[in-house]
Amino acid sequence: MSGPYRRGNPRADHLRRSSRVARRDSRIAYLLLSPAVLLLVFVLGYPLVWELWISFTDFSAQGGGAFSFVGLANYRRAVTDPTFGYQALVTGAYAAVTCAAKLSLGVGFALLLSRPFPGRALVFVAVFLPWAYPAGLSVIGWFWALNPSNASAYSDLVSSVRDRIDGALGGGAWALLSVTAFNVWRGGSFMGIFLLAAIRGVPPELFECALLEENSGWRRFWHVTVPVLRPFLALALFLSLTGAFWDLTNVWSLTGGRVAFPVITTQAYWLAVFGAQFGPAAALSLTLVPPLLVVLIVLFRLFDAPVRTRA
Repeated sequence: MSGPYRRGNPRADHLRRSSRVARRDSRIAYLLLSPAVLLLVFVLGYPLVWELWISFTDFSAQGGGAFSFVGLANYRRAVTDPTFGYQALVTGAYAAVTCAAKLSLGVGFALLLSRPFPGRALVFVAVFLPWAYPAGLSVIGWFWALNPSNASAYSDLVSSVRDRIDGALGGGAWALLSVTAFNVWRGGSFMGIFLLAAIRGVPPELFECALLEENSGWRRFWHVTVPVLRPFLALALFLSLTGAFWDLTNVWSLTGGRVAFPVITTQAYWLAVFGAQFGPAAALSLTLVPPLLVVLIVLFRLFDAPVRTRA
């Protein structure tokens, strides 16, 4: 062998050793990652594949375990149901309102906590606590506070406010506002901590240069902070939308099982648990997947658009 890669050439020997080390490190990395990959496949992949499969069948507890393939019949039944449009509207409005409120609170919390000030540690704990505290206990506290028993000192006041809101906005308005407030309270905390971590990862010199070039804090926010946080805003907003679309536990718990406003997840739960119609319930819940995929694509194109280079 001739040239710079012939045997005995120090540079060629170094390259061969580096290649062997890189291949060995890659094999070790894949080996270490394999338990996590297998866990994700079984914990997340298997239920999703099973739900997708039964959505094309008439699987039901009333059938004694026997079921047959029905194709898209369950999906047609779901979207042609007279109440589906209203369910989708309520679900979309609930997700949009909660996500906008959580994003606003999260950005405000992150900007507030990114600067030193007296008592910042206490404020950080106050912001972090709603997300860190167990959701099961939090939702019980909110339920007792918003739906007190007759023995409570403020039960008459809460009942009066609830009756006024339901009378003005329609039945179930108080329950919807309760679930929305809890979702914003807990989700705003998560967004604040998530975006604070993103801000702390940005070199401080960038903000110092912006402070010298821009006198307006609002312009610095739009021209420096937002572009830097675009990928993190996209991810935080998508996680928030996902949680709002599939927010069954909080809706069910805060209303005590008396769901007065229908969202797609609660309707799917009724079909599966009380109606024992697992196939139609799976199809109804999976109708949320296409809009979420569209939102994901739009968010990443909007917040993390590819850089165009001039020829």
